[in-house]
Amino acid sequence: MKIINASIDLNKIDRTKIVAGKNGAKYYNVGMIVSDEKNQYGQDVSIFDEQSKEEREERKPKKYLGNGKVVWTSDSDKKVIDVPDEQQAKPIKKIEDEFSPF
Repeated sequence: MKIINASIDLNKIDRTKIVAGKNGAKYYNVGMIVSDEKNQYGQDVSIFDEQSKEEREERKPKKYLGNGKVVWTSDSDKKVIDVPDEQQAKPIKKIEDEFSPF
């Protein structure tokens, strides 16, 4: 098991891909890649728009939405990276209505 802290640039969200679930829930499907090596910012996680079967077959490039890093893994039973609280993503005002395609 791994714990990942990540951020998504909401300006990159394709609102037409928000799907309705049960009881009024709304979902945006994403994919993630966890790399074996960290980039220059200490990040090892990439988040991208989930692709349809057709998009994958056409080899369309992934649309990257954000990134993050593994902060804990059960392999080591300890934190991988200690992220100070001031660098953690902070919740912002509720904006779910802004993303409603319905």
